[in-house]
Amino acid sequence: MKQIYTTQAQVRRAFWEDHPNLEGREGSRKPQNKCSTDTRSAFVDFVDTLHRQGFISDALAQRGTL
Repeated sequence: MKQIYTTQAQVRRAFWEDHPNLEGREGSRKPQNKCSTDTRSAFVDFVDTLHRQGFISDALAQRGTL
């Protein structure tokens, strides 16, 4: 079972753990808009899925950034 996430850092960490092959790995310090479109799209889908499944709040889903 997935955990309930309460911070943006937790969501980002979970995203990179679930998507290890995407460009822009955590720690590279690339701003969100410098990541590839594939990476940004995957993050949006990831956040949307967490929200729909109840693992993050409405507020966190709205403010979460890569």
